Amino acid sequence: MVMSPSLADRAAGAVAGALIGDALGLGPHWYYDLEALRRDFGPWIDGYTEPKAGRYHAGLKAGDLSQSGLICLELLRSLVEQGGWDREDFTARLDRKFLAHMDGTPYSGPGGYTNQGLRDAYAARQAGRPWDEAGGYADTTEAAERALFVAAALALDPMAGALAARENILLTHADPFVAALSLSFAIVVAAVVRGDSLDGGLGGRLYAMVERRELPFTHVVLAEKKGTFQGEPRAATAALTTPDGLLFPSHVWAAAKDPDVRIEPAWKASLVYGLPCSIVCQLPAAYYLAARFEDDFESAVLHAVNGGGQNMSRAMLAGGLVGARVGLAGIPARFVSGLGGGPELAALARELGRQAAGRAG
Repeated sequence: MVMSPSLADRAAGAVAGALIGDALGLGPHWYYDLEALRRDFGPWIDGYTEPKAGRYHAGLKAGDLSQSGLICLELLRSLVEQGGWDREDFTARLDRKFLAHMDGTPYSGPGGYTNQGLRDAYAARQAGRPWDEAGGYADTTEAAERALFVAAALALDPMAGALAARENILLTHADPFVAALSLSFAIVVAAVVRGDSLDGGLGGRLYAMVERRELPFTHVVLAEKKGTFQGEPRAATAALTTPDGLLFPSHVWAAAKDPDVRIEPAWKASLVYGLPCSIVCQLPAAYYLAARFEDDFESAVLHAVNGGGQNMSRAMLAGGLVGARVGLAGIPARFVSGLGGGPELAALARELGRQAAGRAG
């Protein structure tokens, strides 16, 4: 374990850890038949692998990023080059570098398979709708994955970071429940980047920030705690709809630490919480693995990948969380060196971390 990584290193670790998780899941992505997964990749996947012929990312190489990873990489470039979240810059990159090369089918555009959220955005843009109206109703995690990059970059300004992350989320995912869970995840990552712990008290600490108006809130939260609220109900579109997404990571942490609640081996968290792509399956598994292996990046991401199903998102979310805990210096070097474009990615991650730390005060 790297002791007490700096905030800059934690921010760098969050974004690098997420990209590493994406690339680790590329080869064995979307195996719902776990026996087939073991036949194709052996009893334990311990690094980057090349997709098999006929699979979702066939033609890409071990260590490459998926389309979701490439979009996050483009977001990372935008955050660094613009010195923070710039909606117009990022959406222009999406239009130019991704949507312009797609045809609306699942297998089009850079990086192979296109997830439903981006296909929805493509259809909206093709119909002439602005990005404000491009979000669809997929229940997947791509928006949460992107949001962690924005949250890490703006970790020292929780309110601004949460509102920027929310704006990024709504580009592709408009469902209020999915958006709230995605934003909650980004807020948790930002807290870990600031040096907080994913533990039994984190939910309460974040809820207290909501009460102090240091994080976005809605009338629901104020009505529960104060018996009143300010603003009209439509203000919910600018904030968390409920505080539950901030509270349940601590409950998952309690389960991971409870000696009477054991998932062995840990990769079977995917079976407990669910193999599918839905955010309601992916987030609790990622929180569990991040709590179980809070100082062990390698174990967290490899158990995420070996669980099958939507293992790419599981590894990306867990990698971002544990990367924020251990910092870039705490991520084994082989994961950086084996990543396609690893030197550029590491340099971008370090620069984002430097900029994030420079926002102090």
